[in-house]
Amino acid sequence: MTPDELRSLCLEFNDATEEFPFGPETSVFKVAGKLFALSALDSEPLKVNLKCDPEEAVRLREEHPAIAPGYHMNKRHWNTVTVGELPDRMVRELVEDSYDLVVAGLPKAVRLRLDRP
Repeated sequence: MTPDELRSLCLEFNDATEEFPFGPETSVFKVAGKLFALSALDSEPLKVNLKCDPEEAVRLREEHPAIAPGYHMNKRHWNTVTVGELPDRMVRELVEDSYDLVVAGLPKAVRLRLDRP
């Protein structure tokens, strides 16, 4: 997966936006103002921080060397994923899971607006 493909993937979700609060080199993807993905898209190798269920995060880290505790994030809830070392399909699922976790924590009215009860 290329940086452009990762950006497109993150922006295809309802109400997803890209912001640069940490400078122009770090893309922060949000839904309804809440972070669900963070990446320096120009970095080599390409990595992305994604929210994850704590128990699932531990399992993924044990099974995949390309998944580590979230860099500069709450390591219980965030993973850093080295994109090129995992199948694209898995990266897509991890990004979607991160988005869904963030949406699940939003107020009901916002979730309904996003068509994700």
